Amino acid sequence: MSTEAKTLNTETDATHMRPWHSNWRDYVVYIGFVVIFIVFAILLQDRGFLSSNNLLNILRQTAIVAIVSMAMSFVLSAGEIDLSVGAIAGLSSVVAGLVLSKYGLFPGILAGLTLGLLVGAINGGLTAYLNIPSFLVTLGMMGIARGVGMWVSGTSPVPIINDPFIFVFGSGNIGPVPVLVVWVAVLGMIAHIALRKTPFGRKVMSAGGNSVAARYSGVDVRKIKFQVLLLTGMAAAIAGMLYAGRLQSGRFQLGEGDELSVIAAVVLGGTSLFGGRGTVIGSIVGALLIGVINNGLILGGLDYSQQLIARGMLIILAVAVGRSR
Repeated sequence: MSTEAKTLNTETDATHMRPWHSNWRDYVVYIGFVVIFIVFAILLQDRGFLSSNNLLNILRQTAIVAIVSMAMSFVLSAGEIDLSVGAIAGLSSVVAGLVLSKYGLFPGILAGLTLGLLVGAINGGLTAYLNIPSFLVTLGMMGIARGVGMWVSGTSPVPIINDPFIFVFGSGNIGPVPVLVVWVAVLGMIAHIALRKTPFGRKVMSAGGNSVAARYSGVDVRKIKFQVLLLTGMAAAIAGMLYAGRLQSGRFQLGEGDELSVIAAVVLGGTSLFGGRGTVIGSIVGALLIGVINNGLILGGLDYSQQLIARGMLIILAVAVGRSR
């Protein structure tokens, strides 16, 4: 076995061998989800919180954030951050809608995915190979992507009337199960296996935990950082097309503010804000927790300003929990 493999396997085994009581904070999101769900179920039982329609709405509303959260788990685990995911989603929805209306289904999908890969490659290249902090790169890209979306769409919605696209990307159901839930299940399984069971996942953890040690172990840290930012670009593009399919239009505003919800979900789920530790399943549960809170606040009669206050408090809590880990 190579030195790189021995080092990475040793780090992974050491993480798995830690006793439960020393890692109780890793289970905060699961405990919090159960507690908050029960509280809302009791307080809002007369307002239909537990109705099947409302529960399915929660799943639909959180699915897109959950998908981007999966990719963000890799980015934060590698010690980086991506603030441009919401803007990429909006731009992808516009580009996919414009190409879809002129050239059809497959060119439209390809255009959306290519847009995500291109922006992700720019973010990754500037961060990994020019050593510009990812916070600054993606903050700048957030403004660029939002501006380009406004420009190419003329600030107007781009109608989408392609039925197969609408079905696959957000509005369809397979039996009683929304297509969005299928997207989360399939991508979640792939992302979980990739992060936990593959050499790539171990390299991501190693690069985020101690980049110097990772380099001495033979890990190409720059390549890993480039790849994880490429991954979030792709995930954000998929999210944009899911928004477009669900709302039957591409809009540059789609995904606005999602970067905050995504980061909060990932950190609450157990991924370290400072690299070296990550979990895809926890990120999905974190997204569900935020969705349950938002839904409960709406059913409870809180207006949008109060929801923003609650979301801000949740983000602060997520950072506090991340630091304590």
